Amino acid sequence: MQINNEKPVIGITTGDLNGIGTEVAIKTFSDNRMLELCTPVIFASNKVINYYRRIVTEHAFNFTSTKDLTKLNPKQVNIFNCWDEEVPIQPGVLTDAAGKYALRSLMVATQCLKDGQLDAIVTAPIHKSNTNTPDFPYTGHTPYFKDKFGAKDVLMILFSHDLRVALATEHIPISKVAASITKELLLSKLAILKETLVKDFGIDRPKIAVLGLNPHAGDEGQIGTEEQTVIKPVIDQLKANSNLVFGPFSADAFFARGSYTQFDAVLAMYHDQGLVGFKTLALGEGVNYTAGLPIIRTSPDHGTAFDIAGKNLADPGSFREAVYQCLDLLKQRKAYAANNANPLRRGRIEKEKEGEEVVA
Repeated sequence: MQINNEKPVIGITTGDLNGIGTEVAIKTFSDNRMLELCTPVIFASNKVINYYRRIVTEHAFNFTSTKDLTKLNPKQVNIFNCWDEEVPIQPGVLTDAAGKYALRSLMVATQCLKDGQLDAIVTAPIHKSNTNTPDFPYTGHTPYFKDKFGAKDVLMILFSHDLRVALATEHIPISKVAASITKELLLSKLAILKETLVKDFGIDRPKIAVLGLNPHAGDEGQIGTEEQTVIKPVIDQLKANSNLVFGPFSADAFFARGSYTQFDAVLAMYHDQGLVGFKTLALGEGVNYTAGLPIIRTSPDHGTAFDIAGKNLADPGSFREAVYQCLDLLKQRKAYAANNANPLRRGRIEKEKEGEEVVA
């Protein structure tokens, strides 16, 4: 549902207050052309915004303050004040306060999204060291949104243009990866991946590559057996049901030889296996997307970047792309829903286009 009659309303979270999240948001929405595409709502406080606005001096950034999402200014950035108290900001420093208010921003924005007051959400990066609390028992945004929206399973996808890399496992130790790769897990992740490629990316018959777990994809059982006992049987099962799923491929050769260009998406077995190749190729314009949710959530593909926080050095490219892609995903999902709302009518239109006679 598009809330605003003209433009979608997009919620923006601050991420860690001492990271680069607020800076890249300010840089992104200082370009007034962004306001022609959407009505942004940043969940923070005026004091936080003003602090970083003084750092980013070369960008003119005007905003409207609000505590009522029914009264937004569509011609300016809207700051939804989640708190009024003074919060110490120390760019580049890991503090409990910065984590606490990052979660405040995230949780308030999420509730507004659940209540239908936002059309989608773009999240700035948080830091696990100061957000792992009893109120936030999650390893990151992806499991958090899975829980909050009651999804059976979700899938983390990083994408840039036609390169899409999904992760079978996310933020878990390498020592636990092998035991986590089961037939049930892979079937679930690949089902979500296929569905999102069709529904959210508009690819009718997606072609998916699956990476192996071990070096050289196991070398036919010489370097691990997971490929033979788990991964390949899943691929064979899906192929038998007319799915275009191929592999398992050796990860290093797959990226080095450009094999990814022959597929619509690739499923990696663990975090660094997929993201080292992805981030090398995406050149700072990657977007993180949580597939499998009833809502659209995107994020830049970088972290809090404490080393450059507060120095006006942060490149907003990935954050800006996360906003662009959030809007594109909204539009594509809306189009998909419209096209599939009445399958009988859709079939009739397709037959008419092909010149077939349609019997009333």
